[in-house]
Amino acid sequence: MRRIRDIGLIGLIAVASLARADISGQLAEAARPLAEGVPEVSVVRLEGLLKQNLAESDWRAVAEKLLEAMVAANQTADAFKLLADPRLRQSPSANFWRAQLLAGSHREAEALALYRQIAADRNSNLGSDVLLGAAEMLRALGRTDEALQSFSELFHDPKWTVRAQLRAAELYLDKSDAVEARRLLEKVQPTTAFEKRERHFLRGRLEVALHRPDRAIAAFESVLKNPEGVTHETLTAALFALADAHLQLKTPESGDDALENFIDHRPSDGDLARVFAKLDELYRSERKPSRTELDRWARDQAEPRRAFAQWYLARFDLRLGRRDRALEHFSALRRTHPQLPVLAPAFLEFAQLELEERHFDEALALLNEARTLRPDPTVLERVNLLAAQIQYRAKHFEDATASFEQIAHSDSSLASLAMFNAALSWLQKGDEARFMADAEEFGKKTKDEKSRADLRLEAGLMEAAKGDPRATDSLRNFLREFPEAERGSEAWVALAELAFHATPPRLDEARKDLARAAESKPTPTAQERADYLTIWLEDTTSGGETKVIALAKKFIQEHESSSLVASVRMKLGEMYYRAEDFANAETQFELLAEQNSAGPFFERALFFAGESAMASMAGQSLDRAIVLFDRVVQLNGELKWAARNEQAVIERKLGKSQDALVLYDEVLNGAARPAEKREAICGKGDIFFEIAATDPQNYLRAIEAYDKLASDKDAPPHWRNQALFKKGLCLEKKADRGAALASFYTVLDEGMRPDRPHEFFWFYKAGFNAGQLLEADAKWESAAAVYEKLAAAGGTRSDEARERLDRLRLEHFLRQ
Repeated sequence: MRRIRDIGLIGLIAVASLARADISGQLAEAARPLAEGVPEVSVVRLEGLLKQNLAESDWRAVAEKLLEAMVAANQTADAFKLLADPRLRQSPSANFWRAQLLAGSHREAEALALYRQIAADRNSNLGSDVLLGAAEMLRALGRTDEALQSFSELFHDPKWTVRAQLRAAELYLDKSDAVEARRLLEKVQPTTAFEKRERHFLRGRLEVALHRPDRAIAAFESVLKNPEGVTHETLTAALFALADAHLQLKTPESGDDALENFIDHRPSDGDLARVFAKLDELYRSERKPSRTELDRWARDQAEPRRAFAQWYLARFDLRLGRRDRALEHFSALRRTHPQLPVLAPAFLEFAQLELEERHFDEALALLNEARTLRPDPTVLERVNLLAAQIQYRAKHFEDATASFEQIAHSDSSLASLAMFNAALSWLQKGDEARFMADAEEFGKKTKDEKSRADLRLEAGLMEAAKGDPRATDSLRNFLREFPEAERGSEAWVALAELAFHATPPRLDEARKDLARAAESKPTPTAQERADYLTIWLEDTTSGGETKVIALAKKFIQEHESSSLVASVRMKLGEMYYRAEDFANAETQFELLAEQNSAGPFFERALFFAGESAMASMAGQSLDRAIVLFDRVVQLNGELKWAARNEQAVIERKLGKSQDALVLYDEVLNGAARPAEKREAICGKGDIFFEIAATDPQNYLRAIEAYDKLASDKDAPPHWRNQALFKKGLCLEKKADRGAALASFYTVLDEGMRPDRPHEFFWFYKAGFNAGQLLEADAKWESAAAVYEKLAAAGGTRSDEARERLDRLRLEHFLRQ
């Protein structure tokens, strides 16, 4: 029996040995695709093997190999799930792969702790691998000196000596220690293609450190032209280093080719966001950047390249001042974009543009879309802050305050800025107690005297913007309490603006405040607003047109991105017009219209461009004016009917009376304002008067129009007097001298009434015409009475009337 039992025991041992041999074979077969570079297949095979009824030691061996395959296949979530099995808690190998997963998930501190724990485990046989992992984590955490020490411990390790030396050389280059970096690069003996390319790349970086960017470019180009065996990290690093070298040499036009080639061949690369950003940096440095590639990629369907191209085309056009085209590109991106977190900043920029256009609801909608992309926390913080700022700009202070407060009391890097804005929001709501509370909390949190000064200044500037009478005292108190404040110049400029806009304006005080601002090391904001105010101050000086033009041109040149440029260009056009330089006036107004198609000046700029063309003596100027006025009409804005009236005037100049009458009838039958309808009525009367030479019946039509205008009780005196004067001319033409005299005299009679405002232009024209009619009929006494009325009126032609009166009395012996 004992022999039988011994035979049975030997049999069991043999079966167990066969089973272990069998599982070893199956494990090797399942892991073979991993060694061949296809870890996904090994994952499937090893998962199947793991489901068998295995001994715990065998299960652990399979699970450890499965973890390795999952890490290689980037199946992070499944790997973490497997690591949760208690059977792997004491496995050094499993903990190693856990550390690898943590490192790949950017949890470097946790990975470092685990690597060190494994290194301290005497049962672990992962010594050099763990040491390398720990060194890499120290490098990623920016603990350079500790990382160098760890890498140096691997210099004599056969497995990792080359990798450690290359990493150490890279860290020395990061520290700008070219001597040690060169020593290691000369010492290292790479064997694989990857290691050789890595050394070549680092030699390029060494040339940059030695201020030889031309040699560095050759090294980086060599890596990019022969990328076999190069990691994606090294490839992109070489790409960016090449671009930076060209920027250093001021040859960005040559540096963009490699980036464009990379994008062209990798339309879905995970680093496209960084590559496009670097390409945009090069484009910004080029004198004449080409948009050809961006346009081509934006038309192609490959994503996310198309989305990035649309985004950066918008940036490209914004730099050229083509805001409307930039908005079109952003809109296209919004319609077709893939759901990628890296695109959220594009929506942030789009929302900022809509905010600048005061499209608050649209801007908030864009930020909501940005949130759906699940952006990085730092981007999400910017989204939330901008949303609060939009609510603030929209004067929704309740919502803005709540949002700012929420950010302010979080651990966001923008918390201080949000607290600053929250304080201002309370001030806007009129809650000074909450403003002071937030201001005090802001001071405690930041312990920053500059920020505290800024908050006080912003409070004063806000009061000034709201017309609060306390603004002047607030700004002067700020200047007393913070005499060395960096933004003191902004307070002086604000005081100058308050003095300028006072009733009556305190112009000398405004000039003195601007002088103080200039002495206070003005900030860019202060300089911009001071230059702006100087234009308007100079405009108050008689005969200062030439200087105003020079100041306006200087402002546009030096502050081309300022939001005030549109206002200044409008002023420049006006000054050219006043100087009768109609060609330059038209140019400025058309530029303004082109650059601000969605801005508040667009319609006015088009209208005054038409006025300038109309006043110009250049060929085809009237045709150009008609086109410009027609664009105003198409906008259907407040100047629509004024533009129609101006078109009618042009048609009259061109001898197209019937076309002009049609335009005037359109004004009279439309929703024009009373002043515009009066102009149309008068214009129709003028046309009938002009064409009455061929058909005297038109005098009656003209008189009918003038009577309609004169009977308008709400019409200002100049319209009534003009109508009566022109009616008198018609009656003269009809040889009805008595009725003409009566019409002229009505203007005189009403113009002398004390309860009516005086209007002298048509008053004098009617009076002199009445006097001439009476003189022609030898009615000397009556003519003298008319001239006496004109002389007594005290207007611009009173002296002329007095001279005629004196001449008449002398020539005809009239009594005084």
